[in-house]
Amino acid sequence: MFETLEIERGGPVATVWMNRPQVFNAFNEQLIDELHQACLALDTDPGVRVVVLGGRGRHFSAGADLNWMRRASLGSEADNLEDARRFARMLQALAGLSKPSIARVQGAALGGGTGLAAACDMAVASADATFATSEVKFGIIPAVISPYVLRAIGPRHALRYFQTAEKIGAERALAIGLINEVTPVDALDAGVAALIEPLLAGGPSAQKAAKELIEAIKGRPIDNTTLEDTARRIAAQRATPEGRDGIAAFLDKRPPAWMAD
Repeated sequence: MFETLEIERGGPVATVWMNRPQVFNAFNEQLIDELHQACLALDTDPGVRVVVLGGRGRHFSAGADLNWMRRASLGSEADNLEDARRFARMLQALAGLSKPSIARVQGAALGGGTGLAAACDMAVASADATFATSEVKFGIIPAVISPYVLRAIGPRHALRYFQTAEKIGAERALAIGLINEVTPVDALDAGVAALIEPLLAGGPSAQKAAKELIEAIKGRPIDNTTLEDTARRIAAQRATPEGRDGIAAFLDKRPPAWMAD
């Protein structure tokens, strides 16, 4: 169904491969639209528990396709606005998946490639990975990816890297929170698998509720409104069939239903 993507299924894990290795998985209008459609489809697929985003070839994603950037630079502000909205909607669909997502990063993850990694819940990178919010080098800004990059690294680091466009190596990316794990180059898949295993042990509706919890309480004061909200959320989750079965399974020393499937 897709020309710029491959979707590989391995049981409850779906790996979405960006498949434009000849241009280092740089994205254009088609890749953006197909990534958006893939996210929507996988989000509603009950057989998918974890989504992994990767890039075929030597690099995860070199960011925007140069031909796409050239067309955008010659377009009107209205045309550029629609392009930006399309990209923003795709990132929102990726970040808003109701199930865990992992970026599998090797080689370059530049500009929008950094944004893709940051929009995933988690990111595992090989030791040769490099990141950059390189937009200012082209006289533009990393506007659409900024909510996800700021969520990962915070405003202080963003103030530096959004303005300097410096390359960020894998170890530095780990230190500032852009990625979660660094692996040897030949152990990237093993590093991703090490995250998938505990994810599959958790309850799927509980993981969805956990993601919603983070969005609801981040930046809020610890006041009575927040206390009431969190109390209501745990009470509601305990009363779900999944919550009841999970607690019963622990007490009965048996696997919960979602692991027995």
